[in-house]
Amino acid sequence: MVFLVILIICFLLQMIAPWWVIIVISFATCGIIGKTGKIAFWQSFLAIFLLWIGYALFKSLPNDNLLAGRVALMTGVKIWWLLLLLTGFLSGLVAGISGYCGFQFRMAMLAKKTDGKIA
Repeated sequence: MVFLVILIICFLLQMIAPWWVIIVISFATCGIIGKTGKIAFWQSFLAIFLLWIGYALFKSLPNDNLLAGRVALMTGVKIWWLLLLLTGFLSGLVAGISGYCGFQFRMAMLAKKTDGKIA
């Protein structure tokens, strides 16, 4: 569930919003419907990893990876598909950490709420 929500919302919003919208969406989604910290991290990571790799391939394959190859050379990676994997991994890591933080934020707020009622 978390995977699909993040994937669909980020796909739609990244057409009009900056790249860092993945942070906000992952945080909010996992803060609302995340089941565990492990699920929050991995579902966010995989959703954005697959989204960014899929979108990069969609844009790169029709032009024979020309721009991806040039950017790969410019950054020192030298291989376009390695640059693609590195980009997917970094974006997935950002989303995964954000999702985990969203889940932990919800847990902290729930703990604070129950502590306030006892005291």
